[in-house]
Amino acid sequence: MMIPALLALEDGTVFHGTAFGAGATAVGEVCFNTSMTGYQEILTDPSYKGQIVTMTYPLIGNYGVNDQDVESWAPHAAGFVIRELSPVVSNWRADRSLGEYLVTHGIPGIQGVDTRALTKKLRVRGAMAGCLSTEGVTGPDAIAQARAWGGMAGKDYVSAVTHKEPFLWDPEDRLSPAFRLTQAPAAPDPRQVRQPLPPADIPIVAYDFGMKYNILRRLRQHGFRVQVVPAHTPAAEALRYRPAGIFLSNGPGDPAALDGIVREVRTLVDSGIPTFGICLGHQILGQALGGRTFKLKFGHRGGNQPVKDLETGKVEITSQNHGFAVDPDSLPPEVAVHRINLNDRTVEGLRHRIKPVFCVQYHPEAAPGPHDSTGLFGEFRELVTRRG
Repeated sequence: MMIPALLALEDGTVFHGTAFGAGATAVGEVCFNTSMTGYQEILTDPSYKGQIVTMTYPLIGNYGVNDQDVESWAPHAAGFVIRELSPVVSNWRADRSLGEYLVTHGIPGIQGVDTRALTKKLRVRGAMAGCLSTEGVTGPDAIAQARAWGGMAGKDYVSAVTHKEPFLWDPEDRLSPAFRLTQAPAAPDPRQVRQPLPPADIPIVAYDFGMKYNILRRLRQHGFRVQVVPAHTPAAEALRYRPAGIFLSNGPGDPAALDGIVREVRTLVDSGIPTFGICLGHQILGQALGGRTFKLKFGHRGGNQPVKDLETGKVEITSQNHGFAVDPDSLPPEVAVHRINLNDRTVEGLRHRIKPVFCVQYHPEAAPGPHDSTGLFGEFRELVTRRG
C-alpha cells in the first residue's frame, strides 16, 4: 500500500510523494547531494546531523545497503528525499534494502518528489528549513514546524555525534585493510578478501568531531596508529598520548559555535605538533589560526567538486559535504590559501607558512576522482616524519 508523505519548506512550498522508511516526522535543513552513488555513506556521515538530504540522481536504492560500508556508528541524516526508490535490490554485497535500513533507524523517506525542482529552489533561495513527514501531518502544520526549527547557524551538533570515550582504532587490523577483488571460489566470502597493511609505526591522535570511518581506514593504511579522542578533549590530555601528529576530523553544524574546541586546537597548533584537518577540522583550524567562517548559500555536497591546487596547478575532482567555509580575507598573512574551489572560488585548503599545519575543506578519503586526493594522507605522514 502506498502511504502519502510530504516535504514542507519554510517558504511555504509543499512537495507531495509516497513514504518509505520509517513512519516518522523529521525537521532540519533541507540540502541536496549530487552524487550518483554512495547513499549509504551519505546517510551514515555524521556531518549530515540535523539535515534532510535530497539526492539529485533519480534512482536510489538499487544496490541496497550492506554492513561494511557504514561511515559511523549510526545513520545521522534526519530524513531522505529521492525521486524514485528502486523496487529491486541487486548487489552481491547487499545485506538489506534501503527502506528496511531506514525503518531500523527510525528515519523517514519520501519518494516521488520532483527533485530537480526542489534542487533548483534550494540553489536559488539557498538551503532552507523543512519538515518531512510520513505520518499524515498536514501541509500547514509541516510548514509551521519547518519555520519553528531555527536553522543551522549557531548550532553545535558535534556533541551529539562524537564518540563519548577515547579508543584505539582497529588494534587487530580487521577493519582497515582495503578490499581486493577476487574470483570465486578463491575465498569462501569474497567480501572479506583484503590487501595487506603496513606496520602502524606512527602514533597520532585523531579528534572525533563526527569522523567518517573511512578516514580512520585511510590513516591506518598509511601506517598511522590512531588514538581517537572525543571532540571536547583538552589539548593537554591529547598530548599525554605522546602523538607524533594531530588529526582533526569532519563533523556537523556551525564551526563558529565551537569556541571551546577552537581554543584547544589553538593550543595544539602553538605546541608545534604537525596537524592535518579535513572539512570541519579545516574550519576549526581556520579559526584557530585567526580566521572566521561564514555560511554558504546552499553548500557543497557531492562527488564532483573541482578544486585547484594553487601550488602545483593540478585540479582534483573531490567529494564534499559542508555548508560553511573559511573567509580568506580574515586570515593573517602567515596563513596561505593553497587550494580553491573552481565553481565559486571559496577556500578549499590552508597551509601555515611556518608551522607544520595544513588542512583541506574536502574529503580525500572518499575517492571520487577516484584517487585524486589520496596523496594528502601521504603528505601528512611525510610532514610528521620530517618533524620527528
